[in-house]
Amino acid sequence: MRPLTVAVTGGIGAGKSRALSSFAQRGVPVLSADDVVHDLIRDDPDVRAALEQRFGTTDRKRIGEIVFGDPEALAWLEGLLHPRVIARTEAWRDELSQLPDPPALAVNEVPLLFEAGAEGRFDTVVVITAPRELRAGRAGDRLDEREERLIPDEEKVSRADFAYVNDGSLDDLDAFVAGVVRTLSS
Repeated sequence: MRPLTVAVTGGIGAGKSRALSSFAQRGVPVLSADDVVHDLIRDDPDVRAALEQRFGTTDRKRIGEIVFGDPEALAWLEGLLHPRVIARTEAWRDELSQLPDPPALAVNEVPLLFEAGAEGRFDTVVVITAPRELRAGRAGDRLDEREERLIPDEEKVSRADFAYVNDGSLDDLDAFVAGVVRTLSS
């Protein structure tokens, strides 16, 4: 049996990772695309060699400084990483499907879900948003020109199956996630 696939997405500093943790606390298998990218940059020899050749480094912070001001370099990096992230995600889903008692749900945090046109790879989409001032406080200097290339929250919400404005307590976010799990598991 294949688990129902759920994508969690939203803006920088909105609370996607916290929502993912909340799913995990309820026993739902989770996978973060950002974590997969970090693993690839750290451990994949082909990725490391390509990064060294193109950028002269495998340091994520340095690569970020280069690509977020250079659309061509960013497109190259996404072309290198996105297919590998998709392959890892598919392998993870296959592993879950092969378990003697497969889970009902499998949740992926995918920050650039809509921007990458990847929403069709999931059964359900959850969008987490938050007011800009809250996101700025949470994300610090990460909330910069990178946000300019993101689809606006309003459009993400209109395309989502579930949406949550994360401007309350962690308990409020956890209650939202619990409701999503209940709805999708029934």
